[in-house]
Amino acid sequence: MLSDQGVKEVTLLGQNVNSYRDTSEEQFCGSEQTKLSRGFNTIYRTKQGGLRFSDLLDRVSRVDLDMRIRFTSPHPKDFPDEVLHLIAERRNICQHIHLPAQSGSSKVLQAMRRGYTRETYLDLVRNIRRIIPDVSLSSDFISGFCGETEDDHQQTLSLIREVGYNVGFLFAYSMRKKTHAFHRLQDDVPPQVKQRRVEECINVFREEASRINAALIGSTQLVLIEGESKRSAEDLCGRTDGNIKVIFSKEDVQHAAFSSAPISAGQYVLVKILSANSQTLRGRALSPSTLRGQRYTETLHIDQQVDVASENTTRMDM
Repeated sequence: MLSDQGVKEVTLLGQNVNSYRDTSEEQFCGSEQTKLSRGFNTIYRTKQGGLRFSDLLDRVSRVDLDMRIRFTSPHPKDFPDEVLHLIAERRNICQHIHLPAQSGSSKVLQAMRRGYTRETYLDLVRNIRRIIPDVSLSSDFISGFCGETEDDHQQTLSLIREVGYNVGFLFAYSMRKKTHAFHRLQDDVPPQVKQRRVEECINVFREEASRINAALIGSTQLVLIEGESKRSAEDLCGRTDGNIKVIFSKEDVQHAAFSSAPISAGQYVLVKILSANSQTLRGRALSPSTLRGQRYTETLHIDQQVDVASENTTRMDM
């Protein structure tokens, strides 16, 4: 239905979305067990039967090859290799994975009952990048969890540096009712310490994101337009496959190889990246495109032609 309406991006949304199981009678497979990421464990009983997240992702991605598919928010324990290989193989499944870590300290992760250690999480990151070399990663972190020491905090900062995320969601810990921590642990990190630690995490995140985004300067990215930029009606805004925001000028669109029809939200365009900061890329529109159309590397000749034709109209301001 969404495809028929012209929707160009769909997000599969759920808590631990990749723990999905469809146990309807006609699709029940009683002999198959849930597969976890290598080295991960769970406090919950292993479940048998049903179609898994890889089956759902496979079927959804076949509906419309020109529709981007994203998913959030997953749990690191449910990334078996078949899910990763599917993401790598399907052009319309975005090569962006949200991989909540919560902490870089194995001691804190155990207190959180996350089911993995720092080393196991890093092994998963390496496996993801082995299978999906161009993947972009985002994550969640909590600063000041019960019993977190300054050494635990430093381990979190080092994990952020070691992984290198494009996007982060960082929070100071606050006790929630009906949780294991509420019944068994003590919220013993002072509020000012929590705030200082989360600010330090944010600063490191921004440093790493700036470095990662800067590496994209000079590349050509396929961008799905979302509409006008919030900061300027003269610019358009969209997102890459990796969920990074890209800004480009409407004036550049007029000089590129577009038809007379106005460019609008829901259209794909190839954009050459000219500058970057920790949150945004800035570029120049080259030509319209589709997910099913030409590959990025096949646009090199277009890129070169536009470089000559619009040399005097390039904008590199942020």
